Amino acid sequence: MTETPIETNVLLIGSGGREHALAWALAASPQLGDFYAAPGNPGIFDYAVPANLDTADHPAVVAFCREKAIGLVVIGPEAPLVAGLADDLRAAGLAVFGPDKAAAQLEGSKGFTKDLCAEFHIPTGAYGRFTGTAAAKAYLAGKSMPIVVKADGLAAGKGVVIAADVAEAEAAIDACFEGAFGAAGSEVVIEEFLDGEEASFFALCDGDTAIAFGAAQDHKRVGDGDTGPNTGGMGAYSPAPVMTDAMIERTMREIIAPTVAGMKKRGTPFKGVLFAGLMITAKGPQLIEYNVRFGDPECQVLMMRLSSDLLPILLAVARGRLADAEISFSSDAALTVVMAAEGYPGTPRKGTEIHGLETAQSLEGVEIFHAGTVHDGERILANGGRVLNVTAHASSVAEAQARAYAAVDLIRWPEGFCRRDIGWRAVARERAGR
Repeated sequence: MTETPIETNVLLIGSGGREHALAWALAASPQLGDFYAAPGNPGIFDYAVPANLDTADHPAVVAFCREKAIGLVVIGPEAPLVAGLADDLRAAGLAVFGPDKAAAQLEGSKGFTKDLCAEFHIPTGAYGRFTGTAAAKAYLAGKSMPIVVKADGLAAGKGVVIAADVAEAEAAIDACFEGAFGAAGSEVVIEEFLDGEEASFFALCDGDTAIAFGAAQDHKRVGDGDTGPNTGGMGAYSPAPVMTDAMIERTMREIIAPTVAGMKKRGTPFKGVLFAGLMITAKGPQLIEYNVRFGDPECQVLMMRLSSDLLPILLAVARGRLADAEISFSSDAALTVVMAAEGYPGTPRKGTEIHGLETAQSLEGVEIFHAGTVHDGERILANGGRVLNVTAHASSVAEAQARAYAAVDLIRWPEGFCRRDIGWRAVARERAGR
């Protein structure tokens, strides 16, 4: 006789494509009970009930969780984590997937992470931290170019300049201290430019145990051929060919393990998902930066490949029992194409209507995750910069790419655009047979 799983009521915090992908995966769990989301989006609400909550009002979130007997809160974006939502929920006795405020400084402060790397011998580029213009500019003397200038705090994926020369670096420093990124730029981190191939690597952590949870590669530039300004990400694919079994083992041993041990030693154990932005250099993996939540759009391709039940995995992290979790991924590749609104990454055009989503999603192996949409009666309107994540899985990256773009071509949205070359590196590798 099969034992009926105990159902868990879940509250999902967030409203983007990452959260839609998490909702899609959670909804497939036989352990899922009542499912709520705040603020959510039209795609998320295919699975979850809207929770009328201001997620910045922590006592209100706690009260809602008690009223609805929530057994797990999944916090998708970084801002509520850095604001301490997980702390207040845990203080109320609730299970949470996501780090406390102190541990979320791994994303909330780039200088914090660089200091941790220095203290625990985690490979990363040389750096300096500055709170004033003069000292920051003086640091540039004698440094090789290009060099990277970063606003220390959360800047919504912006606030990073790869400066080709001293003049560009000084202009970036001025922009930070003159308020271009608000409070995020009140401190500046200047770091060595790392040369190699970038990869996004994910590890789940429960404060003690860390387990690899897949890798992906994304495309940050807005235009084909990696041209134009940086964005939050115009597409991604998984697995990442550069992250071989040997490279994953090195990353876990040299970067993730000392981070988890260091955070525990400092009295701020990390519980959630560590997203390591890596540069795979001639010397091996080096850490560019940490995020303390799933990547967006990397989460979308990870969820498409995950063959295990997501809900008990997230519960195992929240309860400190990650060592018992069953985690497996399909050998299939997954690829997502971001459809963005005209004007992105500047000022996106909002309020335009999108047609053809049902037809596009009916294609084999395709899921469309909403990243910036809103309902207007029966209509779906664009309501952000990155608006849709057209995602597909198949036996190869080339086939997943073909499926995703076939779906893109069925979506009727003249005011939207996308890159047409997502996955080009992996497709080239496949064609070369390596």
